[in-house]
Amino acid sequence: MLDKLGGTWAPKPSTGPHRMRECIPLALILRNRLKYALTRREIIMIVMRRAIEIDGKVRTDTNYPIGLMDVVRVAKTDEQFRVLYDVKGRFVLHRITPEEAKYKLVRIVRVSKGNKCSIGRNPFKTGQAAAIPYIVTHDGRTIRYPDPLIRANDSVKLEVDTGKVSGILKFEPGNLAFVNKGNNMGRVGVIVSIERHPGSFDIVHLRDKKGNNFATRMANVFVIGPGTESWISLPKQEGVKLSIIEERDTRIERKEKLSKKASEKKSKKKDKDS
Repeated sequence: MLDKLGGTWAPKPSTGPHRMRECIPLALILRNRLKYALTRREIIMIVMRRAIEIDGKVRTDTNYPIGLMDVVRVAKTDEQFRVLYDVKGRFVLHRITPEEAKYKLVRIVRVSKGNKCSIGRNPFKTGQAAAIPYIVTHDGRTIRYPDPLIRANDSVKLEVDTGKVSGILKFEPGNLAFVNKGNNMGRVGVIVSIERHPGSFDIVHLRDKKGNNFATRMANVFVIGPGTESWISLPKQEGVKLSIIEERDTRIERKEKLSKKASEKKSKKKDKDS
C-alpha cells in the first residue's frame, strides 16, 4: 500500500474494533488506494464533509481502523467496497454492488453468558435474574441473545443497517472458507477435514478450485459460504494461489496481449493516414 521510498512517516490506525496489525487506516484508503486525496489536509476535508461510511455509519476520524469484511461506502460517488485480502496477503478494496453492501460476514470469536444480576434493589429479595447469553465477533461486536445454534468459529450474516443476524454458516467440512491469517492468507477453499490436537492448535485441511490442498490453524479459517457457493463476491483470482511458473506464464500472456493491442492501434493509424 505504501511506497517504501515515499517517506518515513505513515499514519497509525486509531483504537477501534480491529487489532492494529489486522487493519488499515482510512487515510491510506482515500489517499493511496482510491486516489481521492493527495495530502492529509484533503483527507480531512473529505472526512469532515461526512462523505465516508463504514459499515453503515459515518466516520470522521481520518485514521479510523478498517479491517477484514468491512464495507466502505463513498456517498458522493455512490461506490461501495469490501475490504478483503488477495492471495499474497495484501489488503484489497473489492468493489461490490449496493445490494451486497447491505450485509457483511462476521466470524464468531466467543460464545458466552454475562454475570447474573440480582432482581431489583430490594435487599430482602434473594432471587437472581438469568445470565444474558451473547456472542463476540471478529470486528469487536457484542450481540446479545443469539441463536442457540451459533458456536465459536461459525460465521454470521449481519445486516449493516440494523445489526441483526440474518444467516448462519456452520464451521464444518464441506463449507467454503477464507483464510485470514498465516502463510495461506487470502486463499479460498472447501473445508475437507478438521484435525483435533488437544493441548495444541487444531489444524484445518482445505482444497481450492484447482484441487490444491493446503492446511492452516483453525483460528485462521473464516467460513464464507455453504458448499462451494460464496455469500460474498471475491477478488480477481477468487482465492486461487498460482505457482511461480503459472505467474510467469500469466505475465507473458499479458505482455503479448498489450503488444498486440499496440500494434493494432499503430496499423489503424497508418490506415487512417493513408
